[in-house]
Amino acid sequence: QTWKALYGTSPEVMFELRHEPGMMGLSDFTELKGITVTIAGKTFDHLLYHYRLSYSGWQYAHIIQGGESFIALSEGLQNALAACGGVPKQHRTDSLSAAYKNLGGNKALTRLYDELCDHYRLQPTRNNTGIAHENGAIESPHGHLKNRIEQAIYLRGSNDFGSLEEYRLLIEAVVAKLNQQCQAKFEDEKKHLQPLPKYRVPDYEMLAARVSCHSTVEVRCVLYTVPSRLIGRQLELRLYHDRILGYLGNHQVVELPRMRVTDPDKRRGRCINYRHVIEGLRRKPRAFIYCTWQEDLLPTTHFRELWVKLKAQFDLDTAAVLIVEALYISATQNLEEPIAEYLEQELIAQTLSLKRLKQQFVRDCSQSFPPLTIAQHSLASYDQLFESSSISHDNPESLPESQSASEATPPVSYSHPLGIYRTPSATGAMVLLQIFINIMRVGIDSTPRSPTETSSHRGSTSQRKKFFQL
Repeated sequence: QTWKALYGTSPEVMFELRHEPGMMGLSDFTELKGITVTIAGKTFDHLLYHYRLSYSGWQYAHIIQGGESFIALSEGLQNALAACGGVPKQHRTDSLSAAYKNLGGNKALTRLYDELCDHYRLQPTRNNTGIAHENGAIESPHGHLKNRIEQAIYLRGSNDFGSLEEYRLLIEAVVAKLNQQCQAKFEDEKKHLQPLPKYRVPDYEMLAARVSCHSTVEVRCVLYTVPSRLIGRQLELRLYHDRILGYLGNHQVVELPRMRVTDPDKRRGRCINYRHVIEGLRRKPRAFIYCTWQEDLLPTTHFRELWVKLKAQFDLDTAAVLIVEALYISATQNLEEPIAEYLEQELIAQTLSLKRLKQQFVRDCSQSFPPLTIAQHSLASYDQLFESSSISHDNPESLPESQSASEATPPVSYSHPLGIYRTPSATGAMVLLQIFINIMRVGIDSTPRSPTETSSHRGSTSQRKKFFQL
């Protein structure tokens, strides 16, 4: 060690940098590796988009479903800029494939990222490839943020959340506590931030798809069901990182959860919602027996177990009719759990039938409404109309805008006449006389003419036509 200090090569020097207010904001994606988060009992695979202002240390975190795509970067960055209320002069990232062309090309930036930075008046910068400490203003806070989130989950007592919104609220609470430590510097930095633009850049990808006869559309190797009334329609799909919105013209007609194939052994996936096709399935209940989506049409594990029990207790056709009717009632009345519990009890008692199922969950259409008491107003209130009428007749001057019926409207005089009288002349008589002479001349002249001979006189028929036209 002493020899290296005396004669060895000098190690790399780390220079302390000064951060200017409103100068730089940093973005990066990170992953919670020390703990597994579940939503309603299912493992929730996700990333965290992390944004931080280098001067004040104010930060923002956003849940991302899927990979480090431009859609995720665009939505996270725009949400962060809106949350802090301003735009720094520079935006720094590492070599994200969503922002930079790492495989070469004439331009280092991708087109979409270039347009995003131009819209927000941001100067895009990045660190040298493989040198993470150049982004130390965001890399080090990654660890602090993830430690705080893990501690909050441990204090909560469970890593299972009832919904995505519940998990999002926990992350927002953790970030809010961290931002309280730098509130004074953040208020100072806000004065140096650029104003936000009037509009956001679309943080979704556009895709067109036609609904097949199976009431499905295919998006990125995943098959999605849509409402069956859209069969044959061309939909405009907007792909967000966590959802897909379908538009027919200017009308949103469907919203689907974004699904990704994570199993390396599978190239395609399915996202089937039985509510979209239950009307058609109810007309053809036996199609459920051999439907390729059979497992996906059953919404829960409990329903899949019930289907096995129905096949054991009934023949296939009857079992299919019963399960389809149960799904129809679940979809129309939103009673998945009560339906499943009722089927379980009836199967145990061996009293299940289609009639009993319908009677148990039939809608009560004979609902009694409270009696309505309509008060009849007094007819004497119409007397004021007669009083106002008598006032107008007795005192005509009270209506200055009205006009007496005896007053006649004066005729309107026009500055120019509607027609011009022409002085008669003998021109018409002279024309008629000439035509009459020609007719008589044709009648007298009986000499035959050659077809090729040119005649200087018109035929009698055309002359008669001209005579009658005059």
